[in-house]
Amino acid sequence: MASITVHHLNNSRSQRILWLLEELGVEYDIKHYQRDPETMLAPPELYEIHPLGKSPVITDGDVTLAETGAIIEYLVDRYGKGQFIPDAGSKDRVRYTYWLHYAEGSMMPPLLLKLVFDKIENGPTPIFVRPFAKAIAKKVKAMMIEPRLKQHLNYLEDEIQKSTWFVGDEFSAADIQLSFPLQAAVARGGLDKQYPGLLGFLDRIETRPAYKRALERGGEFKLIGT
Repeated sequence: MASITVHHLNNSRSQRILWLLEELGVEYDIKHYQRDPETMLAPPELYEIHPLGKSPVITDGDVTLAETGAIIEYLVDRYGKGQFIPDAGSKDRVRYTYWLHYAEGSMMPPLLLKLVFDKIENGPTPIFVRPFAKAIAKKVKAMMIEPRLKQHLNYLEDEIQKSTWFVGDEFSAADIQLSFPLQAAVARGGLDKQYPGLLGFLDRIETRPAYKRALERGGEFKLIGT
């Protein structure tokens, strides 16, 4: 039995961890969890592994670790043997660290807000408040969320035009970290053919053998749209 177990929630950020482990060639086990089909929340069993009930969570011996970025740093440091991370002290290492944190710290919040306000606008609400809820949600998206998403996508498009991958011409774990928000942006954030560089990036990652193996092991991976 492998020492690493990935506590994997379907259609979630934990798909990136499976992909990284496949890239590293490290043996691991998967414990699968399914979202509630109505609420889309993680099941109670996941709270037994981590008190926040988050995914991804890994266990590795006596280590239990949540947060995608922290898990990526841990796995690359412990098992990477110098792979998928630029040399310490280099300019590329600074960019690597930046993108690793940008993905969740800057890009994901407006995507999550878009998901929430799409549901307010389009989801079931009591008849007497429906017109107000829809109008407020539509206005918040138009004034705050969608302009911010466009700003991020324009920024990322400019950056990926500079090199094959986000840190340079070598694939890194930062590209794995950025994959989820960009795939979410295709599902609900306005990432379409007007961003050919970003679509090309997604094509490159989705044709990697390790990415395909992770999908085969992880199962269903379809992000929530509008």
